[in-house]
Amino acid sequence: MSRSGKPLGKRVKTARGRTASQVRWLERQLNDPYVRQAKAEGYRSRAAYKLIELDEKFALLKGASRVVDLGIAPGGWSQVVRQKAPRAEVVGIDLLAVEPIEGVTIFQMDFMADEAPATLAEALGGPPDLVLSDMAANTVGHKQTDHLRTMGLVEAAAWFAAENLAPGGAFVAKVLAGGTDADLLAMLKQHFASVKHAKPPASRKGSSEWYVIAQGFKGRG
Repeated sequence: MSRSGKPLGKRVKTARGRTASQVRWLERQLNDPYVRQAKAEGYRSRAAYKLIELDEKFALLKGASRVVDLGIAPGGWSQVVRQKAPRAEVVGIDLLAVEPIEGVTIFQMDFMADEAPATLAEALGGPPDLVLSDMAANTVGHKQTDHLRTMGLVEAAAWFAAENLAPGGAFVAKVLAGGTDADLLAMLKQHFASVKHAKPPASRKGSSEWYVIAQGFKGRG
């Protein structure tokens, strides 16, 4: 305890072979209330609370019957979907292996692969009413390159949503600071009745991530 009565943050000793950045990451994890809460409540990651908070604000999961989770690993978002919409069909995809989640069909494959969109649509058995994307490209340390790579994934996810969503459906995707690129934003506004940006409280203050929330899909054609 500190003199003020507040609990002191946990410190991680610099171990042999552990870099300073790894030590900072470990300290942040140990002192993160969302990380502790996720462990206590059985969620696979603190990211679950981002979707919970977005759902509280935008009612994304109300009445959801078919949901696609792009970039599902480690599975926190699909856990929330199963909890909030237990009758919904849920299909997820990720490059990484994901431990099974009851009631969720999971594919370990690249969403950018030509066959991926059709595989997801076929497994769902009908048009989704919600497409979620928490995908982000692996960073290379060059800010502009990282932004372009991640926005490429967002654009691919948005087009998948536009080509597959049921009328009235919604699309949620992680973007970076600055929000959605102008061309993509114009595309979303053309296809959806409402397009907004939000930063849920569970997103770390120092993080550059935001989310774009597009609701009221107008249908194709």
